[in-house]
Amino acid sequence: MTIRLIGYSASGPTLRVIICLKELGLPYELEPPASYQSLKDEDYIANKHPFGKMPVLFDAGLIDQFISYELSYYDPPLSKLVYQEKFAQKFFNKDPDPEVIKQAREELAKVLDVYEKLLEGKEYLNGEYSLADLVLCPATNYGYGAGHSDLWDNRPNVKNWWNRLCNRDANKKSFEEIKSFWENN
Repeated sequence: MTIRLIGYSASGPTLRVIICLKELGLPYELEPPASYQSLKDEDYIANKHPFGKMPVLFDAGLIDQFISYELSYYDPPLSKLVYQEKFAQKFFNKDPDPEVIKQAREELAKVLDVYEKLLEGKEYLNGEYSLADLVLCPATNYGYGAGHSDLWDNRPNVKNWWNRLCNRDANKKSFEEIKSFWENN
């Protein structure tokens, strides 16, 4: 059975699910919402996601959600960096805020220091490749694209971990698929 995935392929959370599905070799059909506004429509809320969020994954009629503890610490500062560097000017006509960038870099550096220790003697966060690694791929890819690769590259264990993740077939294919979005936006 083909899994139905509702979301935008360039969205970090949706890309996590796409990478996971590719890793597992599961067939899926991506269905972008008609618009961001449609996420608040009564039909969407009643039949797809009670909080009007995405991605939504339908597998034999069930909605599955991926939740990761790491996202509470890793994603917030990284999202601030990416917003400031990639989105503020381009989509909202705002200049990047150097203070927000500085603070986000400091927060992310602390998180990556912990990851550097966690990765000592291991190829992946849990030893073997797992969802713990996968969920961090989209945001990390965006962070690199936003010009902050030094945060990962200055930590040998983190740098090697990221290089291993980038060389996984599912990540290579998924990152290549969204490359045109970033080039055209």
